[in-house]
Amino acid sequence: MSDAERPKVGTITWTDLTVSNAEQVRDFYTEVVGWTPQALDMGGYSDFVMSTPEGTSVAGVCHARGVNADLPPQWLVYITVEDVDLSAARCVELGGRILAGPKNMGGQARYCVIQDPAGAVAALYASTPPAGT
Repeated sequence: MSDAERPKVGTITWTDLTVSNAEQVRDFYTEVVGWTPQALDMGGYSDFVMSTPEGTSVAGVCHARGVNADLPPQWLVYITVEDVDLSAARCVELGGRILAGPKNMGGQARYCVIQDPAGAVAALYASTPPAGT
């Protein structure tokens, strides 16, 4: 990924919904919103990348399995940060909690799921993991 393609720090980069009944929810959003699903192999099952009718990928519908087993069943925004580990530590210092991670995403990125002091949940995301992780 070139620097021009990297998400900008502070922006919402992606949105996922992780649920136990991903196929049913995938079909719900296909019918209600008009998204087109594309299966994404997760090694034994598929999650789904949801796209607009024009083909732009806009969200994911995921099974609550594997790396997603601990995620809450809600739309989860991924906010780009410079360094996930540093931001996660700062979250805890300021009264938040870490719900999952930090962990790598296929060696290409790093993320964690946090809960802020008000109880809201979001994911922190960095497109390049720090050296040595």
